[in-house]
Amino acid sequence: MNALTKTIAERATGPLPAGHPTVKQPKVGVLLVNLGTPDGTDFKPMRRYLKEFLSDKRVIEWPRAAWYPILYGIVLNTRPKKSGAAYAEIWNHERNESPLRTFTRAQGEKLALRLAGRGEIVVDWAMRYGNPSIAARTDYLLEQGCDRILVYPLYPQYAAATTATVNDKFFEHMMSKRWMPAVRTVPPYHDEPIYIDALARSIETHLATLDFEPERVIASYHGIPQSYFRKGDPYHCHCQKTSRLLEERLGWPKGRLMTCFQSRFGPEEWLQPYTDKTVEALAKEGIKRIAVFNPGFVSDCLETLEEIAGEAGEIFHEAGGEHFAHIPCLNDSEPGMDVIEAMVRRELRGWVD
Repeated sequence: MNALTKTIAERATGPLPAGHPTVKQPKVGVLLVNLGTPDGTDFKPMRRYLKEFLSDKRVIEWPRAAWYPILYGIVLNTRPKKSGAAYAEIWNHERNESPLRTFTRAQGEKLALRLAGRGEIVVDWAMRYGNPSIAARTDYLLEQGCDRILVYPLYPQYAAATTATVNDKFFEHMMSKRWMPAVRTVPPYHDEPIYIDALARSIETHLATLDFEPERVIASYHGIPQSYFRKGDPYHCHCQKTSRLLEERLGWPKGRLMTCFQSRFGPEEWLQPYTDKTVEALAKEGIKRIAVFNPGFVSDCLETLEEIAGEAGEIFHEAGGEHFAHIPCLNDSEPGMDVIEAMVRRELRGWVD
């Protein structure tokens, strides 16, 4: 009998018999969930991670009969080596883990400290793909006696391939439970004033440290296939609204802030304009100074550090650009933690005074 079951049993029948393990007081769990990370950069851990990620029907919506021969026949035999080399460039060697895991852990620990005065709240963190898994960390929360859990997909803009699949995985695990906790999920917060303000403050602070003034600043969001958008995914609209509100908050003239999309995969047409093509075109048009940031990523990761800070910078310079800057994600900064804490406190209303 786990802690949650014991708590419910005691509420229904009164105190449990003498000698029975001590019943924990009911608590509220908060589970922060980010995309995922391989356990290492070698072929086997990369293949294991990519297999889980690219087998998700929310990520690749092609019919399995068409996709699996490509996945198992080509992708999982060739991509692990290439992806492993990319991860190796940004790997946190001190902790032997990816930056995404480092930052997500820090976010969980800092949120726990900010809520430390509330003994009934237990904060933990997990990954949709890889470790620590949603199932393992959810079981931990249940063992702590959490009869209510707030699931926080760490994506400001909603997409089926990100937010929805986190919720899918959590509820899939709940299907194995006899006793289920009450559950809430944090909705998208792409237009929340505290999030927009945190982005603006981060941009202003970083630009103030540069020895040049960017002529263009690019908001680079992770892309999704156009077909997903046409099916009704609101992600593109959420991204555009974030950029519009941010431009207004910064007080910039029209045109200085540009919205682009990165990280396309496969033969399909994805949301445009593409970030790599845009930075190349800007340089060829005579723009010499740009900065890029990633408002759709709560934490720096492979897509921001290797693809943007590294690869996009090289593309810009090779096309004739002179000054390129990558603005870090909010990560576990004070403004970034203010956003996470505000969303959690709002969604816990009624559960926690």
